[in-house]
Amino acid sequence: MSAVAHYIAGVLPWDAMVEMVESLSETAEWKPGDRVKTLRGSLHGVIVRILKDGRVVWKPDGTESELTALPESLCTETKPKFEP
Repeated sequence: MSAVAHYIAGVLPWDAMVEMVESLSETAEWKPGDRVKTLRGSLHGVIVRILKDGRVVWKPDGTESELTALPESLCTETKPKFEP
């Protein structure tokens, strides 16, 4: 609902909103080494480990810092679709 509200408010582009909503319907079966990004796409990185309580420890690109996030706050980073 937040993604849709941000789109309606004009602070989130259509493509980003659609990607967020679609990512909610995917089953997250992440493992260390998988590429992820924040819902807004501002940070991209790699999963380091999954904690016992389900939180995801990941490392943003270009840094040695590790961040801990709820799985709902990340989405799988997909390769850009080819557009002719």
